[in-house]
Order: sequence, then C-alpha cells, then structure tokens
Amino acid sequence: MFVHLHVHSHYSFCRGASSIEALVDAALERGMTELALTDINGVYGLVRFLQYSAERGVRPIVGAELRVEGERAILLARNREGYSLLCRIVSGLRAPGFRLSRALMEERENLVVLSDQVPLLEALARQNGTSGLYVALDDPRTEAGLVAFSRASAVPPVATNDVHFAHPSDYALHRLLRAIGLNTSLSRIPPGELAGEDRWLKPEEAMARRYPHLDRALQNAARIADECRAELDMGKPVFPGCDLPEGADAFGYLREECFRGAARRYGGLPGAVSKRLDHELGIIESKGFAPYFLVVRDIVRRSARTCGRGSAAASLVSYCLGITHVDPIAHDLFFERFLNEGRNDPPDIDIDFPWDERDGVLEDVFRKYGSGRVAMIANHVGFGARAAVREVARVYGIPEVEIQAVTRRIGYYWALAHLEDAVRHHPVFKDMDLGDPWPEIIRMAVRLDGCPRHLSVHCGGVVIVPDRIDRYVPVETAPKGVPIIQWEKDQAEDAGLIKIDLLGNRSLAVIRDALAAVREHCGVDIDYERWNPTDDARTQDLIRRGDTLGVFYVESPSMRQLLQKCGTGDFDHLVIHSSIIRPAANRYIREYVRRLRGGAWKSLHPVLDEVLRETYGIMVYQEDVSRIAMALAGFGEADADMLRKVLSRKRAGKELEDFRERFYAGAAGGGVPRVTVDEVWEMILSFSGYSFCKPHSASYALVSYKSCYLRAHYPAEFMAAVLTNGGGYYSAFAYVSEARRMGLEVRLPDVNESGREYRGRGKTLRVGLMQLKGLGRSALEAILAARRDGPFRSPDDFLRRVPIDVADVKTLVKAGAMDGISGGATRPEMIWKALQQRETRGGRRPETRSLFEDLPPVEIPRVPQYSPHTILEHELETLGFLLSRHPLALYARALAQRKCVRGADLPGYVGKRVTTVGWWVTGKLITTRDDEPMEFISFEDTSALYETVFFPEAYARFCHMLNRSRPYLLGGTVLEEFGAITLAVDSVRFL
Repeated sequence: MFVHLHVHSHYSFCRGASSIEALVDAALERGMTELALTDINGVYGLVRFLQYSAERGVRPIVGAELRVEGERAILLARNREGYSLLCRIVSGLRAPGFRLSRALMEERENLVVLSDQVPLLEALARQNGTSGLYVALDDPRTEAGLVAFSRASAVPPVATNDVHFAHPSDYALHRLLRAIGLNTSLSRIPPGELAGEDRWLKPEEAMARRYPHLDRALQNAARIADECRAELDMGKPVFPGCDLPEGADAFGYLREECFRGAARRYGGLPGAVSKRLDHELGIIESKGFAPYFLVVRDIVRRSARTCGRGSAAASLVSYCLGITHVDPIAHDLFFERFLNEGRNDPPDIDIDFPWDERDGVLEDVFRKYGSGRVAMIANHVGFGARAAVREVARVYGIPEVEIQAVTRRIGYYWALAHLEDAVRHHPVFKDMDLGDPWPEIIRMAVRLDGCPRHLSVHCGGVVIVPDRIDRYVPVETAPKGVPIIQWEKDQAEDAGLIKIDLLGNRSLAVIRDALAAVREHCGVDIDYERWNPTDDARTQDLIRRGDTLGVFYVESPSMRQLLQKCGTGDFDHLVIHSSIIRPAANRYIREYVRRLRGGAWKSLHPVLDEVLRETYGIMVYQEDVSRIAMALAGFGEADADMLRKVLSRKRAGKELEDFRERFYAGAAGGGVPRVTVDEVWEMILSFSGYSFCKPHSASYALVSYKSCYLRAHYPAEFMAAVLTNGGGYYSAFAYVSEARRMGLEVRLPDVNESGREYRGRGKTLRVGLMQLKGLGRSALEAILAARRDGPFRSPDDFLRRVPIDVADVKTLVKAGAMDGISGGATRPEMIWKALQQRETRGGRRPETRSLFEDLPPVEIPRVPQYSPHTILEHELETLGFLLSRHPLALYARALAQRKCVRGADLPGYVGKRVTTVGWWVTGKLITTRDDEPMEFISFEDTSALYETVFFPEAYARFCHMLNRSRPYLLGGTVLEEFGAITLAVDSVRFL
C-alpha cells in the first residue's frame, strides 16, 4: 500500500492549495488510510491534522519539509522523541548561521530523513550511517541520477509526489497563491517557483504508473510510514512551573493563599465562603491545576489595576487570589462554567492590564520565566474579503486605482465565502459595472477563503511550560521581536498548552489616569481593588439614562439605546445588558425589554423558571446553555459544557446534530412537550454566535461602573483621561463635543499650560500637546524640559530656550498654543520671529551658540492676524478637528435658510416627519434576517448626539453618499421605542 510522505497543505503559506480536511478526505476517497503532512518549515496545522485524521480513520504521520540556505529535506518523526527533535530543529532554522546538515549530524536518531540533495545525504551518511536516510524521488528530470546514487551509496530510494493540492482542479489556486506570495503577476511567476500540474494527491495506481520500474521505492514509502508512529499526547495539560516557598507543594501553598485572601476580601471566613473554597480547591487539586493559578496570581501582582475576566471570574479561588474582582458568591456566578469534574481541558484565564502597561508585564514574564519557557501564541492570518480581492486583482495586472475603486466598496467584515453574491446584489455596487476580468477575479478571491496567509502575534495569549517550549511546538520570532509558537489559540489549547491571555485595556488606563488626577487635584485617594461604586446614585442615574459616552463597554450607540430603553441603573441589570447586547442573544432584546418593563410573559417550562429567573425567561449567558441542558434534558456537567463549546465552533455540524438528538431524547424522557423542546432548542441555537458568560459580563460591568463613577463625579479628569488614552468607540472630535455637552470648557493647547496629555480640572479641559499633528516627539519633550525652569514669558523667550525646528513652531502657532505668550503679536508675526531666529543661526538649533547671538534682533514688521476662516483651517490641520467651535458653525449662513429641528429637541417630535442637520460621528452596518443591508448612524449637531436608522430601502438609495467629510440634511420620521429616540431617515442631502 503506497503512502504519500511529502504533502503540503495550505499551511505551506502561499504554496499549498488545499486544506487539511480536503487532503485527508481525498486520501480516503482514493483508498489510502495513512498520510503524512510535511508543510514547509513548520507544523502550523499539525493539531488539526491529528484531530481530523482521527475523526476520519486515517493514521497521521508527523513531519515537515525544511528548506533553508539551499539545503532541503523532509523530516518525519518516528516517535515522541523524534517529534521533539523536529520541533527543536524547526525552531532553530531561522537563527543566523543555521545549517540543516549540521543540525542533523548532531542528532537524527528518532527521525526519518528524505532528501533529493546528494551532498546532504552523503554528509549525513558519512557522519551517522545510512539508517533512517532515504533518497526522495519526485522529479523525473533528476530521477536517473538519484537512483544511481542510491544504488552506489546504499541509501534506499522512496517514491514521493511533492503534493501541493488534493485535486488536479486545484492547480489554478496553487498558481494564484504563488503569484501572491511572490508579489508578481500570474504571467511572471518564475518556472522554478511553481509545482507541476501533476502534484496532486494521486491514488496508488497512478503512483505505480509514475514509477513503473521502482517497486522498491513505492514499497519503501509504506515501510517508512509503518516506522513513523509518533504518538503525541495531545490534550494532556502542560502546566507551567511556579516558585514556591521552601518545603511547600503547589496545592498546599495555593490553599493557604486562598484562605488568607478570603479573610482579606470578606473580613473573616463566612461558612458559605469556606464551603465554596473547599469545593473549588477539591476540583483544582484533582485536575492538578494549582501551579496554573499560582503563576497567574504572580503575573497579576505586577499591576495595581487589572480586570480578570472570562469564566475565571466565577471562581472564588480567583477572587481570593486577587486575579478577579467580582464576588462570585454575592452575584451567583456559576463555577462549573469555569471548571467541573468532567472537564479535561485546562482552565482559561483572561487578564486585562492598562494598555500602556501590558508590554511591560509581558517583558517581566519573559524575564522571570525565561525566554526558552515562554512564547506568545500566533494568529494565522487569512484573507479577508477586501484583501483577497486586492491581492487577486494585483496578480491579474489590474491598475491600483481601479482596484481601490472596487475594494473600498467591500465591507471590512464581509464574508469572503459570500462575496460573489454580495458584489452582485449589494447597493454599494449598484452604480458599478464590473466587466471582465472582474467576475473571474471575484471567483478566484472566494477560493482563498480559509487559506492562511502568514503568522502574526495573538493579541495577548502567552504559553508558559515547565521546561523547554520547543519540546512541544516549534517557535519562531515575530517581526515585533517576540517568540511565537506556530499554532493559533485553538490548536495550542487542544494540544494541552495552557494559555494565559494578558491583554491591554484602554479603559483601565483611563481609570488609572483619572484617579491620579483626582488624587492630585482633590486630595481623594481611591483604592482600586477595594473600590466598589455600584451603589452610587449619580453613577446609576447616568447608566439609567444611557449618558455613558466614554464609559467602558457601555458607550456604543446600541448599548446607550439599550440602557435608555431599560431605564435601570443597578449593577445586576448592567451585567445582563453587557451580555444580551452580544450577537448570540441580541435577537431577544426587544422581548427582554418588554418583559423588563412589566410586559406579561410565561415561562417555556417550569424547570426553566429558576434557571432563567433573573433574565426574565430569556437566555442571555453562555452558561445558560449548559444549565438548561442539565435541567431540561438531564445532561451531566461535562456533556452540558461540551454542548456549549460545540455551539461556538465553526465546524460543528455532526457534533451538534448528535447533541440535538440527545437533548430531544433527554427532554422527552422528562416529559417535556415536543413543541417546548423545539422552542428551547431554537433559543440554544442562537448561541452559535458570540456571547458572554455571566462572570465575564460581571467583570466588565464592574469596570463600567468604576469608569462611569469618574464621569459622574470628576467629569473633567475623566474626559481628559479618555482623550489621552486614545478614546474608545469614538473619535477625539466626538469626545470633545461630549465634553462641551457635559458643561466643560475645552481650551486650546498652550505651551505653558498643556502637558503631554490632556488635562482636566474642575470645569475645564485642556488639550494636550500630544494632539498636535506635526509636532515631533523630541520637540514635545524639549518644551516640557525647558518649562521646568519656569514658564515661557514671550515668543522670544520660548525660541531662545527650546531647541525645536521652525516646522514645530509653525504647528504650535497654528494650533494657538503660543497665543498665551504672544504679547500682542499676531500668529504670522510669531512665525516670522521663528524664521528670523533660523536665519540668524544659519538653520542651527538654539542650543548651538553663534558669533552673532548678541546682535540686536531684526525688527519684525506688523503683520495682520489670520482671517477667522484661516484660523479654523489651521486648527483643523493641527488638531485633526475643530475645537474653538463646532464644525456646523461654519455653515451658519446655509442653516439660517432652512428650518431644522435640533437633535436635542427630537423627543418632542415623535411620530412626526422632520429635517435635521447632522455631522457624521459613527456608524454600524448590519444585515437583516432577509439578508438586506441597513445601517445605524450617529450624528450630532451643536445641541446633541442623536441616533438614526437607514432601513434597507433608504440605505440602498443613500449608501453612496454616506461618508465623514461633510454635514448632511437628514429627513425622516422620529421613532420612539421604550423611551429611546431614533430618526428613521428617508432623505439625505448635502448641506
């Protein structure tokens, strides 16, 4: 039986044209029950290969093809030790001076080596003998010479086909991928860069025809396959090592720390706390997870402000260790969503740090645990719809201007698989005639769906192992300079590598900076860990009204409208709202709000009354799936948790159908009517989208409350921190407008009053120098350094003390940052002074002394101030938005001729048709259940931020007009739902 030993999947980036699933399926179709995977310089898809091969009954052979510095060989692992050696070699091949021949001479005992390079084979044979060495035959042009070498050297031959695709029809995709990878056109691919059209996964009889006189070479393929039995213990957790006090064991130390933390958190040890800790610690001990918790606790200690989230927030152990900050007992958080007796995979803890502290935390982790034990998880970056069309069009030779005209109409989140239909029917393409070759370009772009393009670094996933990480998976260095494993998070977790997510969160930095300003300005010192403002009335009022722009997680238009509709400001309801807004549950929002506001409703089944009591009979959280499966269908904890996981998987067809049958059978056994089971199962299926578990929502809600408290009580300090940290959902312009609506006076930057960051105090907000476009970092630092010697008294004093270029001075002057020291000089005069200084010094910086330095300054002629319009243009140029007035003020004359309703007055026009003027703030494009596009857009005028909806018909008519470059006159009907106001737009005109 012939076995393919030289096979590339699409994890041979921009070479292999077939997925692992396609290759395994093709092997089975052709009667083959063994298959190797040998992607180039990596095992990027190995875990998926092992999983899918097991599902389909194919025995996998683990390997890789190594190509480095002109040397080439296929390495196959005989056993677990061989796999570890393969990982170490692959990890080292990108190091300077690496030679494959040298690495294999040092050790290859547990590897089988196939190569078509005679010098490499000769060197290895001389050093260690011919055992495990084979001459790889795959090219008819070199076959005769290689067969002769085999006979002369006693290195046996083996037949291969250098497979690059599963089926002959995939050759076109391989050719396209090569052109993309080489950044060239299809007609200019160098011949040596393409696999032949016959490099598909041929059946045994075709391979026999290919090698009619080399039976031994065909037989050797099967012999090698039988020899390679690397049994990898995938799925068994690999725990990190941890530092322990002398004589302590991990679990004993964990238990001690938990009870110490419980006393700190609760001021004692209530019976419910002790009982819950014993329960959780028992499961943790039985699973051997103690080292993991201790390592995470050690990492969290590196920052004063963190947010432990995800299902870990349901754990009292996590709470007592300071990993999370929401009391799981007080908020009835379901521990079994995090860990249970039947769960074999490791726990997953996500920790947020202030975004500008996260990299420092990572550096500390690498420093403490050693770079050989730590690596970040990779992302396998594929082709989005825009990128796919752009790449394919380029290799087809389409001019860049024409490519951009097409790709700018493609939504960022369009599904590549449905691109052809979208291009045919989406309104944004209605005025564009895509003639040849565009239909073919779109078809080929769709074929790139699922193909990985390259690796990048996961946003925060870190793996720590007890010994060497390259024993488990190859490691390479990302362009950012950090080591990354070759697997993305799903494969890493399935392999047993325990991931810790260390993530950056801007809102934690906002809270940190606002608290520091409050301490400085007001003398109020708030302890972040002990601070719980969930009972604060002013905070609750802002949340109840949806007055939450800038507040973590609850500032988006959809969330603010949900808060307005619900009219609740308490913590428990905010936890619900933080989850129901997610895609999995949001189809039930209207019904939820109706029930919340007193509408009648009846439970689907009495068993569900307790499970869904707090959410008014509606599934909101991930764990609701598990709890319903246990309560209604008799599932055990492990199976119920597995159902939840299966729902989140993209490829869940057969598994989900199996669970459906078990769910229906279990519910029927409990006497549940079929119609009820149908309704409940339909609700469960909605959770195939993205959703939150309750502990995660609770963790987020607590940060939202802390953020909102600062907005309620210290608005200037809060908004300054929001703007300093890059905002959130909105632009700096939107936050500045909101600051004005909050009653704050927003002031231009000032060389004496502005810091690097925005500053807020009392009722004023001062723009930071960081906002100035065109002001270099060195110039900013020079201003702050010179100011330590006292404030600047005049333009001359500033220019004498600060070593910056004329271009930087121009930026400062245009932004109004030197008005406070102008001494009556106009802005053009101050720029003139800077130019004079440059001429006097011959273009040198001020720190360089000149023979002419003591000469009297040249008299500056009086130059008129810039016109008001020019001043506003300069403001827009240097700040990126208008600060001194709202941009709509520029259109006052045009607006005076029209009767427009102010945004703030829309609640008084419910049911009526009105015209408003609006400046685009943000938008969200969605698709209806009938697959029609529509959009929600936030606009603002000088009085308010208000929400609009473009239903499908209106969106189809006006989508080509909707951009951010100008104000609009919007006509439509004012709608009200549960107290939230929306303008349903039916006409759009440019102002």
